[in-house]
Amino acid sequence: MNLVMLALALAGAASAQQSPPSPAAKTQKTGSSPISQYLTGRIAQNAGAWDVASANLGAALKQDPENPALLRRTFLLSLGEGRQQEALTLARRQAVQEQGGSFVAHALLVADDLRAGRTADAAARIAKLPADGMAPYIGPLLSSWIAVAEGDYDRAIKILDPLTAHEGFKSIRIQQLALIEDLRGNRDAAFQYYSDAAKQGMPLRLVLLIGNFQERSGATDAARRLYRQYLDANPDNMVVEDVLARMDKGGVPAPLVGNAAAGLGEALFQLASALHQEGAAEMALLYDRVALHLTPEQPMARLLVGDILSNRDRDETALSEFRAVTGGAGILWMARMRQVDVLRQLDRDDEAAALLQKMAAERPTRTDALLRLGDMHRLAKRQDQALAAYDQALARVKEEKPRDWMLHYARAMTLDAKGDWAGAEAALKKALALQPDQPSLLNYLGYSYIDRGVNLDQGTSMIEKAVAQRPHDGFFTDSLGWAMFKLGKVEKAVELLEKALELEPGDPSINDHLGDAYWAVGRRDEARFQWSRAAIQAEKDDGLRRAAEAKLKNGMVTTVKAEGTTTR
Repeated sequence: MNLVMLALALAGAASAQQSPPSPAAKTQKTGSSPISQYLTGRIAQNAGAWDVASANLGAALKQDPENPALLRRTFLLSLGEGRQQEALTLARRQAVQEQGGSFVAHALLVADDLRAGRTADAAARIAKLPADGMAPYIGPLLSSWIAVAEGDYDRAIKILDPLTAHEGFKSIRIQQLALIEDLRGNRDAAFQYYSDAAKQGMPLRLVLLIGNFQERSGATDAARRLYRQYLDANPDNMVVEDVLARMDKGGVPAPLVGNAAAGLGEALFQLASALHQEGAAEMALLYDRVALHLTPEQPMARLLVGDILSNRDRDETALSEFRAVTGGAGILWMARMRQVDVLRQLDRDDEAAALLQKMAAERPTRTDALLRLGDMHRLAKRQDQALAAYDQALARVKEEKPRDWMLHYARAMTLDAKGDWAGAEAALKKALALQPDQPSLLNYLGYSYIDRGVNLDQGTSMIEKAVAQRPHDGFFTDSLGWAMFKLGKVEKAVELLEKALELEPGDPSINDHLGDAYWAVGRRDEARFQWSRAAIQAEKDDGLRRAAEAKLKNGMVTTVKAEGTTTR
């Protein structure tokens, strides 16, 4: 069973048989009735507005406190909203009910006991875990770290054995084994498990854990190589830059996971991260909240909460989470970049721009804040301001590296939008000199040549290289279809443009191109249908909309030369 199926199992457990307030729950003289509060809460939850849902279901629960299903749902919402004390109170109420409460409630109570040092209480609670769909998978994680807290490391390792049977939990198990052996000082075993974990992928958190272990083990050269390898693949990552700067000053860092509570927090954070990647956002949020209860200062867990909330259009709440992140300058930089994204989603561009300008001033050698500032202006069609930001960023580059292609590319798109094609072409060529096979560059320059009717063979070759790298990119396939149209290969153009529309349904430019190709092969009704869709969908592109409307009215005069060019 993979994590997607496990998440579905948990989702089913979390929403099992929900009962509205009983008729005996009388309406108070003021305010809404419990039934209306319940229905409002359910609707709000389904819409992703957990804050509204929690408030309404909590109010309904006060009128019908013995309703187990309502109690369970209100608990889940309270936990998801980060109201830890309220969630703990509701979890304890669930635990004494005959039904035993939800698995997540017990996990939170185990975490609370472990955090408070009540190891015996945590161990006793494990025996009462509900036997729902997630118990065989998450139960061993809870039990294992309780055994660590009791000092029984051998039993802690043995408890994790059943997870080998579940593909989605193999990597989680390996990382827990590494942390357990590290915590008890068995460096050889920890090294082997960390090495095995690295083979499953190297996200930032795992890089930091392994590097921290290597530093504490005296393998500073290996740690430095690990950090630099990550930095090579992720240029300008300030978290790793901070670690390297600290290493230059000497000293041995403290363990990132120094006790059983932190270990369980790490396990639940890893679980939440995996669930989030699998698309199980609600379950990821709940378990990440439990992880934060154990390790409230773990910045990556806080960032994950913010990311989940932002993806669910809970932008104000996400902004609060990102602002609550603590840690070194590098992790705070990541959090502030996420704040910028949320501010833009909230249409608070002035605040986003001010934050980026402040960040750029703080780090006069970095270009990422200025690049983001330029992108913000460019997407808002403030081309002069975008160009100024990109030029300021380029002025900071003393020696160009392959990663700097993005600056030239962004600058090229801005110049193109301003009508300066000569400048845009020069910038694109500079970018290609840094990254000759970069597919976005190849596609953009190739399409620009094709659309202008120049360098057709060169442009087509560029697009073909881009499509070979990203065959499922609808926009690249559209470019190649448009190249075939321009070369007079209209039947091939139709084939490619139809595929592009399947990959990117609803894109007005692809609709417009496909309409032209249909017209060229004599499929006039289908052409008009595609132009009609383009005109309707091109709300933010007046030029495209007007062109599509003109073709709807007058058709298109097209002359196709076999193996040649198409003139219009």
